[in-house]
Parts: sequence; structure tokens; C-alpha cells
Amino acid sequence: MKASCNPKTWHENHVETLTFGQLLADKLALVIGSWPFIVAQSIFILIWIILNVIGFIYHWDPYPFILLNLLFSVLAAYAAPVIMIAQNRQAERDRYQASEDYKVNIEAKKEIEELQIALARIENNQLSDILKVLNTLQKVNSRPGMSDQPVFSHPKQG
Repeated sequence: MKASCNPKTWHENHVETLTFGQLLADKLALVIGSWPFIVAQSIFILIWIILNVIGFIYHWDPYPFILLNLLFSVLAAYAAPVIMIAQNRQAERDRYQASEDYKVNIEAKKEIEELQIALARIENNQLSDILKVLNTLQKVNSRPGMSDQPVFSHPKQG
């Protein structure tokens, strides 16, 4: 049996091949798709609206909050492609992981088959040895006039 010694996992090997843009897309999607981001954005919107509705000195974005809508549009225009890039990256990671899993499964199958062959060989040798011992015991304990034909024979030998 061969023991392949690769200290890195498939994920570590895969991360080494990523470009700066791919890493950035993954990080941004991780931030944008998190509860802290949603809570922070909700707080920001609430403060924006309160300051513009109650604004004692200056209403920089009075109702219907056109500037806020513009900010959301810009955020959506950038967030959607970044999220799509991250989703494509996840699909690529899944394919890579499936490929690595397949390779590991093939190696495991080969090792299991080798073990089965070795166990069958050991079993065969032990059975032959047991039969020899039993036949020897039969000869030692045989009575005069009984046949010297071995009572026990290996099933594979016929």
C-alpha cells in the first residue's frame, strides 16, 4: 500500500490558486450576506430617515428620500455582481471538492481491494495449515483397519 503524504487539504490547495479579485468577491459576499451587515444597514436607514424627517437645521434628503434611493441603487448595482461572482466561486469550489473526493474514493477502493486479497490469502493459508494438523491428528489417532484416506480436505482443492 502506498501512503501519499500531502499535508495540505484540498481547500488549502484551492485557496492558493485564487486571484485577488476572487478573494475580494468572496470576502465582500461574506460581509454583505451577514446579519451584522443587515442590522447595520437597517440602523443606518433608520438614522437617515429620522435625521431628515426631524432635521431642525437642514433636510439634505427630504421625503421621498431620493438620495437614499440613489445610494440603494448604487449598492445594489455593485452588490449583485459581487454576489454572483461569489456564487460562481462556490460552484467552482464544489466541483473541485467533488473531484478531490472522487480521487480519494478511488484510492480507498484500491486499498480495500488490496486488503481483501491479502485477507483471502491469509485465510487460505491458515485453512490449509488447520487441515494438515487435523489430518495428522487423524493418522495419529487412527485405529488399525481403518482407511488412511484423509477425512478433511481443503474445499478449493477438490
